[in-house]
Amino acid sequence: MAKFDANSTLKRLQNRYRLVVMNDDTYEEVVTFKLSRLSVYVFLSTVFVLLTGLTVALIVFTPLKLYIPGYGDLNNTTELRELKIRTDSLEMEMRYRDQYFQSLKTVLEGGSTVKVDTTALKIPKAEKIDD
Repeated sequence: MAKFDANSTLKRLQNRYRLVVMNDDTYEEVVTFKLSRLSVYVFLSTVFVLLTGLTVALIVFTPLKLYIPGYGDLNNTTELRELKIRTDSLEMEMRYRDQYFQSLKTVLEGGSTVKVDTTALKIPKAEKIDD
């Protein structure tokens, strides 16, 4: 098993590297950066922490938090549920009304498909009870 040498790990993190951005056509150096593994690690960690902090602040201090399930106000959730139920019942009533008007229109235009029963009914007569 390899030994862990803290001194060599620290030296490896502090080794300096050069990052050069060059123009491909003229081979002219556009930008040069002197970096180490430690500086890259610190930079990326800082960017990650800042982005995480901005995201959390955006959610906590703006109305976006209402889109998180269970985070909104209980009264608002109850009102939204009641409004949804009312809307569904109103939509159902509108469908029934439209169906009624369509049936009424069909009957008034004479396109009724109801067949009239023309057979004679034999209804028994009521019996008289003598006292």
